[in-house]
Amino acid sequence: MVVYKATLSGGNMVTKKLLTELAIYLDNRLGPVSIKCNSCIMSDKSADIEKYIINKQKSFRDILFDFIDNKGLSDPDIYKRANIDRRLFSKIRSNPDYHISKNTAIALALALELERNDFDTLLNAAGYSLSDSDTFDLIIQFFIEKGLYNLYDINLALSHFKLKPLL
Repeated sequence: MVVYKATLSGGNMVTKKLLTELAIYLDNRLGPVSIKCNSCIMSDKSADIEKYIINKQKSFRDILFDFIDNKGLSDPDIYKRANIDRRLFSKIRSNPDYHISKNTAIALALALELERNDFDTLLNAAGYSLSDSDTFDLIIQFFIEKGLYNLYDINLALSHFKLKPLL
C-alpha cells in the first residue's frame, strides 16, 4: 500500500479518511498513483491517473448530440418527441456540466428510438442505468425491447401500474 500525505485545512478527519479511502480505491483499480491537488499530495505515478481522467468517456451531452446528428434529426424533433421544454433542451446543449434527471435522459433516449445497447450507453453517460428490480425501469425496458418508443403509450402503461409518468 502507498502512503499518502494530506494537508487539510482545519484538520478535518472525515476528509482525510475519505481521501485515504479514495487513494486505496484508485490503487486497487489503477495501481499506485500520484495526484497533486489543492489539499493533498500523493506519490508514485501521476501520469496513470491523469491518463485515466483524460481518456474518460464522452459526456452525456456529446453522446446525445452525436446520436441526433447520426440519425439526421433536428433539436426540435427530439425535444418535442421527448416532451421536454425547449429551454431545458437549450441548457443541455449549452452547458456541458448540466446534469439531467434520469427521467429526462430516458425520455431523450426514447425520442431517439435507440436500441438497447445505445439506450444504455446514453443513460450510462448521464450516470444512470435501468434496474432489473424496479417496476418503472422494467416497464421502460419492456417497451425498448419491443421497439415501442411512444411516450404517450409508455406513460399509459406506467399509470396502469400506478407509477408516475416519465415527464
